[in-house]
Amino acid sequence: MAERKPHGEVYTVVYATIVCLICSLALAAATAGLRPRQDRMAELDRRFNVLKAFGAPVVDAAGRRAPAGEIERLYTEHVRERVISESSGAPVENRRPSDLTDADRAAGLLPVYEWVEEGRVTRYAIPISGKGLWSTIYGFLALDGDLERIIGVTFYKHGETPGLGGEIERDAFTAQFRDRRVVRDRELLPIIVAKGAAAPAERQAEDRIVVDGISGATLTGRGVQEFMNADLRRYAAFIRHRRGG
Repeated sequence: MAERKPHGEVYTVVYATIVCLICSLALAAATAGLRPRQDRMAELDRRFNVLKAFGAPVVDAAGRRAPAGEIERLYTEHVRERVISESSGAPVENRRPSDLTDADRAAGLLPVYEWVEEGRVTRYAIPISGKGLWSTIYGFLALDGDLERIIGVTFYKHGETPGLGGEIERDAFTAQFRDRRVVRDRELLPIIVAKGAAAPAERQAEDRIVVDGISGATLTGRGVQEFMNADLRRYAAFIRHRRGG
């Protein structure tokens, strides 16, 4: 029996290249095939968090999310999407939040979500986002119908450290913002995330919103403080416009 000759280096390189190419094509095909489902799930998650910020019943007492069909029903029945002008606060017709590009946002077009109950707008929500320690943090902030008090905050997409900065998404942190007055005498009040536990007098101050920070996550808390204040300032004209000046 003739002795089999070992393959040369060229054969090895060609073989490895073909295998890598086949695997790459298979991965690309799988990614493309899953993209519509991923997009649907991302949109469902966005709607869930808008509803959660509004205080809609999308989480039960055990912390379980409502079924997808119920989330879609609540969103369709109660949430109206708007686009407004940052400079004037007035609505921009024939535009939707999903249509906005980064260039549109840079030019001063901003999304607003309205909660409609029996034909009347009773709450508003705005997207909030910015840099934490390791990632961009995304969330929503909801205000009451008078645009004076915060009724809910959610943080739902980030890459902060689990058990540390990642705790911003927990109710123990976000609940501190609920029913806090953020507009007084037509002026926005600053939001402050303390380094650790805030002093009782600070938490009770009427000229600012002070919440307890998360131990070991000072930089994440600082980022949350900075972008929440910055995003609210972008909606100052909208708040004045809706409040009649």
